[in-house]
Amino acid sequence: MLLQHSLLSDTRKFFENLSGAGKSIAVLTSGGDAQGMNAAVRAVVRMGIYVGAKVYFIHEGYQGMVDGGDNIKEATWESVSSMLQVGGTVIGSARCKEFRSHEGRLKAAHNLVQRSITNLCVIGGDGSLTGANLFREEWSGLLDELVQQGLIDKEAACSNSELHIVGMVGSIDNDFCGTDMTIGTDSALHRIIEVVDAIMTTAQRYLALVSALACGADWVFIPEMPPEDGWEDSMCQKLSESRSRGSRLNIIIVAEGAIDRKGLPITSDFVKDLVVRCLGFDTRVTILGHVQRGGTPSAFDRILASRMGVEAVLALLEASATTPACVVSLVGNQAVRLPLMECVQMTQEVQKAMDEKKFEEAVRLRGRSFENNLTTYRLLSYRNADSELPNSSFNVAVLNVGAPAAGMNAAVRSAVRVGITEGHKMFAVSDGFEGFYKGHIKEIKWGDVGGWTGQGGSLLGTKRTLPGKHLEKIAEQIKIHNINALLVIGGFEAYVGLLELSAARDKYNEFCVPMVMVPATVSNNIPGSDLSIGSDTALNAITDTCDRIKQSASGTKRRVFIIETMGGYCGYLATVGGLAAGADTVYIYEEPFDIRDLQANVEHLTQKMKTSIQRGIVLRNENSNENFTTDFIYQLYTEEGRGVFDCRKNILGHMQQGGAPSPFDRNFGTKIAAKAIQWITRTLKESYKGGKTLFANSEDTACLLGMRRRALVFQPVSQLRDETDFVHRIPKEQWWLKLRPLMKILAKYKTSYDVSDSGQLEHVTRVRPKETNTSAAI
Repeated sequence: MLLQHSLLSDTRKFFENLSGAGKSIAVLTSGGDAQGMNAAVRAVVRMGIYVGAKVYFIHEGYQGMVDGGDNIKEATWESVSSMLQVGGTVIGSARCKEFRSHEGRLKAAHNLVQRSITNLCVIGGDGSLTGANLFREEWSGLLDELVQQGLIDKEAACSNSELHIVGMVGSIDNDFCGTDMTIGTDSALHRIIEVVDAIMTTAQRYLALVSALACGADWVFIPEMPPEDGWEDSMCQKLSESRSRGSRLNIIIVAEGAIDRKGLPITSDFVKDLVVRCLGFDTRVTILGHVQRGGTPSAFDRILASRMGVEAVLALLEASATTPACVVSLVGNQAVRLPLMECVQMTQEVQKAMDEKKFEEAVRLRGRSFENNLTTYRLLSYRNADSELPNSSFNVAVLNVGAPAAGMNAAVRSAVRVGITEGHKMFAVSDGFEGFYKGHIKEIKWGDVGGWTGQGGSLLGTKRTLPGKHLEKIAEQIKIHNINALLVIGGFEAYVGLLELSAARDKYNEFCVPMVMVPATVSNNIPGSDLSIGSDTALNAITDTCDRIKQSASGTKRRVFIIETMGGYCGYLATVGGLAAGADTVYIYEEPFDIRDLQANVEHLTQKMKTSIQRGIVLRNENSNENFTTDFIYQLYTEEGRGVFDCRKNILGHMQQGGAPSPFDRNFGTKIAAKAIQWITRTLKESYKGGKTLFANSEDTACLLGMRRRALVFQPVSQLRDETDFVHRIPKEQWWLKLRPLMKILAKYKTSYDVSDSGQLEHVTRVRPKETNTSAAI
C-alpha cells in the first residue's frame, strides 16, 4: 500500500548528496526508434547538467561511438529544448555491425576515454542493451590494449578504469521482460487505436493484445496464444453470432508472427480469405507497419521517459564497481532498477519457450502485465452459447456517478460481459444515483455494450446527485429489482455516495450487499488510487493542445503562453500535464505560492528567454489561488516580460473531458472493471449465508478498487475517510507531488529532490506470489 509521505524528514535521502562534478555522462539511442526517446534524452541531459556532470550526445547510436569525431558532442541545456514533442530520436539511431566486433569496441572505448566518458545511458531494445553490457565486461581489457598500443597513457586508463551503464528500454514492441511498459509502446497504441476504431489491422504481439482490449476486437491472433485446433469454425461462428446481434463491423487483429498450434503461420490474408469463403462478409486488410513508429509521443511516453531519464542519472551517480549494469523501468506506477542481464536472459527465455511450443510458459515469462491483459481478454471473449454459461441467480447493478470521464464506457462494457460470463444477470442504472431512486434500471445484455470501448463520455448517463437524500427510494428500487451487488464507476461523488450507502446499512438491510467503486474522473482526485479512468485522456488533450499552442507561435518573436487546466483543487492534471508539455512553471493549490514566488518565476523565465529559448509555457490549475487568477498571472507576465517576450492566454475548459478515450484509459478501465466484478462474485459467495439469505455489512464489503504503486488494491471506503480532505475534494497525500521537483529541475530551477522513493536494485522474479482477495497485479 502506498503512503506517499510516510518517510520521516531525517531519513530522507536527497540527491544533493550525489554530485556529478568531474563526471561525464554520454547518452545514445540504438536500434529501432520509438516515440518518447527524445523525452528520455532531454531528461538525461538536463538532470546530468543539473548535478554538475558533463553530458555528451552520441549521434547515430553505436556507429557514432565507433566513428567518434563530431558524432560525440557535448550537450547544453538549450540543445534539448523543443524536442519533447518530436517523434523518433533527434540524435539518430543506427544498427552497427562494427560494434559487434572486438576492433569496433576498441575504437569506441578509445573515443570515450579521450573525453573521460565513463557513464553510459543506452536507450534501446534488448540487443542494444546486451551490447552495452558486453562492452562494460570488456572495458578493463580494452583499456589495457589501448595502453599497449600507445593510444592512451596509464594515467588515462587509471582515471577511466570503471565503466557504468544504465539502460532504458525504448521499443514499441514492449517485449522486454522486467518492465510493464517500454518507451514508445503507448504512442504506438495511440496510432493503432486511431485506425482500429474504424478498420482491421496488423500489429506487434503486445500491441496486438492491448489494442484488442482497447478496441473491443472480436478475435486476436498472437504468437504466445495460438488458437485451439478448429479455430476457423469457432471464429466464423463468433463473427456470425455478432452479426446476428446487430453488429455491422467486426475487427480481427493479427500480430506479426502469429501461428497455430502446429507452428504454421496465420497471416491477415489467410484470415481474410477464410472469412470471405465461409461467411461472404466484405473484408478489408490494413497493415500498419511503420505507422506505429510515427507521430508525436503520447503524454504517458513523455512522462515515462522523463521519469526514467532522471532515474537513469541517479543510478549512474550511485553506481560502483560492484554494481551490475541495470535497466531503469516502471512496474505499476513505481520506478525500479533491474539487473540488465537478468532481464535480457528472461526475454530470451520467452523466445526459447515459444520455439519449444511451451506457450503457457512463454506467457508467464512475459510478465504479469502481459499475463493479466491476456486473462482479461479471455474473460471478455467468452465464446460458448448462452445456455452453457453458469447461472449464479445474482443480480448486479452498474452505474456511473459524477462528471463524464473517457474510459467509463470501456469499464461498463467489461463489467457487463465479465458479469454475464460469471453467471450474473447485469442491470444498468441510467443517470447515476438520480436514475437509481427514480427507477431508471433495466437489464443489460452482452450485445447491448458492443462498440462501447472507444466511445467517450458516459453512455449510461451520469449525474453528480448524491444518494444521501434519497436512501429510502434507492432501497426500495434495490428491493424491487432484487439487486444483490453494486458496481459504481465514477469520481468524488461516487466515493462519497458509497460512503453514504455503507453508513446507512444499519437502517436499510437493502444496502447490506457487496458494493465496489472504480475511480473514473479526469481530476484524478480519489483517495486510495494513484490513477483514475479518464485522467490519461485528459493529459493527452492538455499535451496535444500545448503542442499546438506552441506551434501556433512558430516563426514569431519570443512568446509565453499562460494556460488554465481543470482538476478542481487537485493539481494532478496541471503538474503531470506540465511535465509532459515541458512547462516552465505550474501553479497548483497543493503548493501555495505568493507574489514573491510569482515575481521569481517571471524573472527566471525572462532570463531563459534571453537565450535561444523561444517559447514558454505556464500552467495554472483552475482553483490554485482565488486571488492570483489566470488573468492576473497573464497580466503580470505581460508587464514584467515587456521587451523580452509577449504573452497569450488560453483556458482549456471542457475539452479535457471530451474525445475518445486513450488506449491506456480503455485498457485500464477494462481490466479494473473485470477485477471489480470478480471481487463481487467472490464476495457474493462468501456473504450468502446458508444458501438462503444474502447479508454483507462488514466494512470490507464496501470497497474502492484503486491502483497503488504496483497493484490493484481493494480498500474499505470507511478506512479511506481519514485520508480525505472533503472540503477540497482531494486526498490528503498525493504521490504525484513527488514529480514536481523533477518538473522544476527540467525547467532549470534549483530545488530539493527526495530520492528516497527512487528505484532500488531488485531481481527479476520468475515465480510471483499468488494474488490475495484484497490485491491483484495490474
